[in-house]
Amino acid sequence: MATDAEFMIYVADQVEGAGAITYRKMFGEYALYCDGKVVALVCDNRFYVKPTEEGRRFAGAIDEAPPYPGAKLHLLLQDRIDDRDWLCELVRITARALPPPKSKKKR
Repeated sequence: MATDAEFMIYVADQVEGAGAITYRKMFGEYALYCDGKVVALVCDNRFYVKPTEEGRRFAGAIDEAPPYPGAKLHLLLQDRIDDRDWLCELVRITARALPPPKSKKKR
């Protein structure tokens, strides 16, 4: 089941205070970017944040699951998705903890 565009818009609105938020559709699902870094995936109308040690410390006890078959575990945000302030802080923390995106080489 692919993610509904309305759900993706809702998620992006929830985290807009975390930084420069953009998203891109990929294979019926979405990657969410904060300040140019992929920080989360939205798959099957579920919000998955990339796991970092800092993010795990902030989030506390939270479910982890793969966003798609064969993927690494991500933080699965189901119960806290309506908590805008908490969600923005988690996305901010995750973006700071991730390395800068690799520059693409010209062919």
